[in-house]
Amino acid sequence: MNAALTPLSAAAVSGAHLLLWVAVPYICLAVFAVGHVWRYRQDQFGWTSRTTQLLEHRWLRWGSPLFHLGAFMVIAGHVVGLAVPDSWTEAVGITEHAYHTTAVWAGSVAGAAMVTGLGMLCARRLLTRRIRLGTDRSDKLLFPLLSATVLLGISATFAHNVFGAGYDYRSTISVWFRGLFVLQPRPEAIAGAPLLFQLHALTACLLFAAWPFTRLVHVWSAPIGYVTRPYLVYRRRATPAAGPASAGRTRPASGSRRAA
Repeated sequence: MNAALTPLSAAAVSGAHLLLWVAVPYICLAVFAVGHVWRYRQDQFGWTSRTTQLLEHRWLRWGSPLFHLGAFMVIAGHVVGLAVPDSWTEAVGITEHAYHTTAVWAGSVAGAAMVTGLGMLCARRLLTRRIRLGTDRSDKLLFPLLSATVLLGISATFAHNVFGAGYDYRSTISVWFRGLFVLQPRPEAIAGAPLLFQLHALTACLLFAAWPFTRLVHVWSAPIGYVTRPYLVYRRRATPAAGPASAGRTRPASGSRRAA
């Protein structure tokens, strides 16, 4: 696929680009790291997803698996697309055309599952009065921000790579993303990206900043120990047998009289 826009040169990067694509990401990453330490030390009992299954389970039964399955697939796709250079995938025999074709259609299926599940969870929270009244301030921030991030990503994929001419984000956005973690920021690599991709990247940064203060922290508390934990053995308590002394005792009837 051909890139719709080429990245700007380093000399053309403005102060706004440095703010959006260098300062904001690093601030969000710092809040992400420090916020988790603070949350763990100050609110260990709140380190939970705060399930509302007892209040309503019909929508949760379908919405939660769809959302989590789609989220796992989307995260895996982002890790490969953003963190793995295209030269590595080509070195193992995966051509750029094959990668983008697989990424577009697999990402579309994963995104559709995630959007469907998230829509059911949001509708469940809005339409069920007991759940709506129990929604705290962090959820009121998390759900709109998460929805915006997901919908912008889906919109960018469909607008440019499904129905559009195609956009090679691995030569622009991926370069900017990897540069942040090796302390060599490349704001010019994303400054010329389509607007939908830029908005998706910005909302993702804000989502990472909000992560430690929401229910998303339960991601780091996966019950991995249950896999290796030994089985719990339950034994039926034996009923003691009646002894000879107790067997010989008889209880007089309640209406009996003594013999004259």
